[in-house]
Amino acid sequence: MYEADLAIIILWTLLSVYSILGAIDFGTGFWSMVYANHETLAGKIANRFLSPTWEVTNTFLVFLVVAVMVFFPKAAFSFATAMFVPVTLILVLIVLRSSLMVFSHSFEKYSKLLRIVSGITGLLVPMLLIIVLPITEGGFISVVDGVETLDLGKVFSSPTIYAYMLFGLASELFLSALFLADFSRELGSEDTYIIYRRNALFLGPVALLMAIVALGVMDPAASWLMANLQDKLLLFMISLFCFILGYSALWWSLRNEKNVGWPRFAMIAIVLQYGIASFAYGSAHLPYIVYPIMTVTDGFTTVETFRTLLIVYAAGVAVLLPGFLIFWNVFLKNRSLIREE
Repeated sequence: MYEADLAIIILWTLLSVYSILGAIDFGTGFWSMVYANHETLAGKIANRFLSPTWEVTNTFLVFLVVAVMVFFPKAAFSFATAMFVPVTLILVLIVLRSSLMVFSHSFEKYSKLLRIVSGITGLLVPMLLIIVLPITEGGFISVVDGVETLDLGKVFSSPTIYAYMLFGLASELFLSALFLADFSRELGSEDTYIIYRRNALFLGPVALLMAIVALGVMDPAASWLMANLQDKLLLFMISLFCFILGYSALWWSLRNEKNVGWPRFAMIAIVLQYGIASFAYGSAHLPYIVYPIMTVTDGFTTVETFRTLLIVYAAGVAVLLPGFLIFWNVFLKNRSLIREE
């Protein structure tokens, strides 16, 4: 069905975009906590980015959740029933973090405590979000008398789950450190750039290693996915090349400059790497949304509903995209704001 294929492409694109934006957002919260009292501007620059952007990131999360519910209502029901516990934990942490972000600038007396809680929840949320992937690969959800149940005992004892969680954590910290290195260079704070560049240099290979480990300890029930992933080897090789290119850019020297690294080029290459790898994984996961109980066709809404909602989504993107570009130039590229802080 053409409409179902288009819907899953839109959904996976939204998921990929949110994964990258969310990783930067949540990771920045952690760095803001770590460097809160640092002698450089590392903490203030992280907070400068975090203050206006966390709401934008949550907007993409809303788009993603709504897309799941309206494009694949049966799949949404499966997630809501079988994954009630982890999804509830994720929502509680996101609400807690968002609430603290709102009040962190209003109550100076508790600003330190609020920043710590925000940083910790910023680590936990991505680790919980990413476990959705191995759960959908098979072996964790059982169907008894038509009722789908998540085996929580197996979830919390599976090395696959913890490997994915560590990969999500490493990716979050790597992407956010790399972005903050570029952001620091944009704001003209070279000493802060050096700090975040050093963090990115360490975390890049760690994230790559954890990706390999996650594949190596994949649950036996996901052997179907491993076979499909092998067919996407070329895409993963291209993704690896983008990583090598982006990582090496942190060592390049600008012409006639003493400053080391091209963080903007590195950021673009690494985002491209994650995008290609995400596309390869997503295409290998087809036709299943949740293996083996839910395929794309099974969970899809009606064609008429999809076409109507597609128009609404297109209008929403047309409104949001210019707003996002304006937001980027006003809040993230204005050096005077960081000088005021």
